[in-house]
Amino acid sequence: MYAPKETPSGSVILLSAMDRLITALPAQPPSLEDSVGSAIRELRLRHALTLAQVAEMANLSRGMLSKIETGQATAGLDTLSRVARALGVPMALLFNKYDATGASAQHIKRGQGMEVVRRGTKSGHTYHLLAYDQGPIKLFEPFLITMDDDSQRYPIFQHPGTEFLYILEGQIEYRCGQQTYLLEPGDSLTFQGTLPHGPERLVACPIKFLSVILYQQSPPA
Repeated sequence: MYAPKETPSGSVILLSAMDRLITALPAQPPSLEDSVGSAIRELRLRHALTLAQVAEMANLSRGMLSKIETGQATAGLDTLSRVARALGVPMALLFNKYDATGASAQHIKRGQGMEVVRRGTKSGHTYHLLAYDQGPIKLFEPFLITMDDDSQRYPIFQHPGTEFLYILEGQIEYRCGQQTYLLEPGDSLTFQGTLPHGPERLVACPIKFLSVILYQQSPPA
């Protein structure tokens, strides 16, 4: 079935049911990549910097920076940190446009968390950052971590703050200081991030768990 539609000139065209359905659909919000890329481009132009200048300061190729700005490439936190330093802004400012319509909440759909690379991790280990702090001070970092490869030597992590782990799937031996803990679905583990910690052995793969790092805030002056 076709429905008539009058054009500004007075002529009439026919719209199919599919055309009307597409027209009626609400516009989709921009993706995380598009939002971050748009913010980088806007900040770069505001500072009257060229792609080549920012790319050189951030130790990136001009082509890669262009892809990040246009949302064609996903940048890890290390890359975004270098871009932010090159632009002279806090990294959180790059996320200001993402989900801007919901000022009180940030909704990350399944599978859409930013994939990041932590020092020492290799293929088979995936870290998805599930929230992007938009303030000037980093309050916390929640990760969804998936491991399905036991062929590498695991790094030891140390960082500020308190870390909380909650096991969703699989079994893993996890080391904190001199102690090793067998963690199974439903188990949790909380420790100070300054304590040397990391996976000791993957017992049953695939393994999936939440890791939330809470950073201590300085008391008000």
